[in-house]
Amino acid sequence: MSKYTTGEIAKLCDVTVRTVQYYDTRGILVPSELSEGGRRLYSESDVRKMRIICFLRELGLSIGAISQILSEKDSGNVISLLLEQQEQDLKGEISERQEKLEKMKTLKRELKSVETISVESIGDIAYIMSNKKKLKRIHANLLVGGIPITILQWAGIVLWITKGLWQLFAFWVVVFMPCAYLLSKYYFNHVAYICPQCHSVFKPTFKEALWAKHTPVTRKLTCTDCGHHGFCVEVAREEA
Repeated sequence: MSKYTTGEIAKLCDVTVRTVQYYDTRGILVPSELSEGGRRLYSESDVRKMRIICFLRELGLSIGAISQILSEKDSGNVISLLLEQQEQDLKGEISERQEKLEKMKTLKRELKSVETISVESIGDIAYIMSNKKKLKRIHANLLVGGIPITILQWAGIVLWITKGLWQLFAFWVVVFMPCAYLLSKYYFNHVAYICPQCHSVFKPTFKEALWAKHTPVTRKLTCTDCGHHGFCVEVAREEA
């Protein structure tokens, strides 16, 4: 069976000789035997134990805590749980870094569409990116509310054309107006707009927002701060 000196085990485990000696004085890595000249000699089992100690130190455990864990009868189970926890933590870190990378890629793509890059334009893009999830939730709520109305509309039209039954369509007309108003109020109460001129986030009047020309992500409005009239980028309101 192989035997390792203090220097050899230090090299194998990528630590200093002084660290190995310190663990010996603390009683958590006592050498298997001493040579005739009094040199510490470590076994393969000691090498494995040293690697476990190094791992536990990387997790931030103190020497005292490591000593307690290794002295337990079920120390293997404890270390196994720590390994599993470390794995989950690392997966979480990888996920967070991947999300940051995707945000950086998106920001770079968005900046290519900006004629003049400024601190304000970068700030606008960053705000829009961080706001997207909230805006998607508002759109989803609007869609859920609108689907029953749309189904009722087409059912009424089909019955009117095929069966001559106009009552359902008439009912839809009566129901549609108040529902459409409530859905619109909900929507415009939960969104705001970024002015491309002064970069402020403002809330237009309900009437202006309702009748303004728009695209899926912009609406032609008058900024309440600087008076600029043009297409403004839609975002979710902070209090929404």
